[in-house]
Amino acid sequence: MQNKHSYKKNDNITVEINDLTDLGFGVGRACGVVIFVADTVPGDFVEAKIIKVNSSYLVGRVTKFIEKSDKRVTDRCDNEGCKSCAYRHISYAEELRLKEEGVRRLFSAPELSGVSVSSIIPSPKEMRYRNKAQYPVCYRDGEYSVGFFAPKSHRVTPVRDCPLTPAVFSEICECLLSLFSEIMPTVYDEESGEGLVRHIYLRRGEVSGEVLLTIVINGRAFPDADRLVKTVTERFPEVVGILLNVNEENTNVVLGDEYITLLGRDYIYDTLCGVRLKITAPSFYQVNHDGAEVLYNKARELAKPKKTDTLLDLYCGAGSIGLSMASDVGELFGIEIIDSAVLCARENAKANGIDNAHFFTGDAANTDRLLDRAEAELGRKIEPDIVILDPPRAGCDEGLIRFISSLSPSRIVYISCNPKTLARDVKLFFELGYTCNEVTPVDMFPMTGHVESVVCLERREL
Repeated sequence: MQNKHSYKKNDNITVEINDLTDLGFGVGRACGVVIFVADTVPGDFVEAKIIKVNSSYLVGRVTKFIEKSDKRVTDRCDNEGCKSCAYRHISYAEELRLKEEGVRRLFSAPELSGVSVSSIIPSPKEMRYRNKAQYPVCYRDGEYSVGFFAPKSHRVTPVRDCPLTPAVFSEICECLLSLFSEIMPTVYDEESGEGLVRHIYLRRGEVSGEVLLTIVINGRAFPDADRLVKTVTERFPEVVGILLNVNEENTNVVLGDEYITLLGRDYIYDTLCGVRLKITAPSFYQVNHDGAEVLYNKARELAKPKKTDTLLDLYCGAGSIGLSMASDVGELFGIEIIDSAVLCARENAKANGIDNAHFFTGDAANTDRLLDRAEAELGRKIEPDIVILDPPRAGCDEGLIRFISSLSPSRIVYISCNPKTLARDVKLFFELGYTCNEVTPVDMFPMTGHVESVVCLERREL
């Protein structure tokens, strides 16, 4: 395809940056052509070398800062080699502005003209908010290290301490790396498919302080496992379980299906919105505990639950959001694809004395049979007044949206970690007889390009 401009690779240009993508690329224009420049922020004025040419856009690399933006900061993260956080170089106030503006832009489409965007709700914590982290392990130049994958690659960028995770995560990783240097386990190599250690995976209860350590391996045993257990537990009494996760597949999926318990429990406890929760390694659980309480309280406000309502919670995980509303409704049904999460949800309901909650295994992609198992066990149909949706980033399948609409709930509360797919799905709900007045952005992931949003879709009166 012929370029619509005269720029060529290796050209040098001068450009002012006026926006920032959710992947962390500054956005500017050169003679009307969009250029994306890494490591820049709105307000920067730079010289850049063009490294990629497309008919409709350019990609550049900074060669010189002519003037640096007053929105640029340097105190949010010391890991200069790590490019994982898109907004690490801007102030939190500017980050919030960009996230809110991004949601506004997506909901400015003519089909969504009746939807307003409220002010973004900040995260209660800007740092140390993550209760979960998965660190790839590498062995390079005679040293073990952990970190995160560089953008668009599986090359590990070593990170000693991520400011988004609890300090104890870094301390546990340092302890393990020191032990690895003595035990000398092999490290997994994607190209050959050989090597043992793949990832270190940590979960922590914000309220309980309990930590679950999982080592992901390409095998079924870890060398000198007794020494590993003794070393970790002596130094970190908050570690209540140590697991091996077996992942022998040649895949970029982090976790396999099988877990082997080396010590203690294969779960932790935490308390969210007043509900004590049992959380296993594979269970979905919001990574920002305090932010999740803000988000779930907003969801409850929008759902307006009543004692006469039946609530259907899809993608329910360990039941956290549904159980937080259980006391407000007559009956709660949760559907989740992961069996261990369903078991946790049932145990969580029982442990909290919640007797109006029922949880079942089901695949949201298999809409024709989604409720079959639950209805067969109950011996009756499920007719929800409220549906809670909290899907993955890909959003809801069109078939699922049509299925939910066919159930005719009066209210659908949709929690989304991807405003682009949320806007797409809301348009389809509109076509199927629903409306909503407002979308609320909630920042659950400071320093990253991700933002949660929540809407309440109400069935139009016929």
